[in-house]
Amino acid sequence: MTVVRPSSVTLEEFLKLAETKPASEYINGEIIQKPMPKIRHSRLQSKFIYSINEVAEERRIAYAFPELRCTFGGRSIVPDVAVLRWEHIKFDENGEPEDDVFVPPDWTIEILSPDQSSNRVTGNILHCLQNGCQLGWLIDPDDRSVLVFKPKQQPELFRGANHLTILDGIDLTLTAQQLFGWLKMG
Repeated sequence: MTVVRPSSVTLEEFLKLAETKPASEYINGEIIQKPMPKIRHSRLQSKFIYSINEVAEERRIAYAFPELRCTFGGRSIVPDVAVLRWEHIKFDENGEPEDDVFVPPDWTIEILSPDQSSNRVTGNILHCLQNGCQLGWLIDPDDRSVLVFKPKQQPELFRGANHLTILDGIDLTLTAQQLFGWLKMG
């Protein structure tokens, strides 16, 4: 993870900068570039998005977005998966979603990369929860665990056959074992 310390860039100035690949985030006055996703990260991310959208989109409950920039509470972050309840997605006059998101995701999902700071990622999840997010997941593929965060509660660690906590209203049942089973292909 690269930290760039330009001479006092404001959030507004950061939002005018060109996007980077991988994405950069604005956290506590610092511009921090996320690490480039690897194959396990991408596999889990795509399986999550598909699974959530399969049960939530048609009924207009929520939608899962990959790498969606969310700017709120003085930060601009890019969760690996940002799930927004349908009523929190702003649509234009053509019925298309507006590009810029200025609310926290209702459910933020982060997949830890080997060279990523777990404390920095946890800090983003906590920031989301402090600003209205209802659920946060920190997935550790190496440890085969999911740390689940809810507002004003102690986090819970899930492994194996324990059912993971899902955002209310989304009809999805998933265990940590099933989640990490997605890594097997063929």
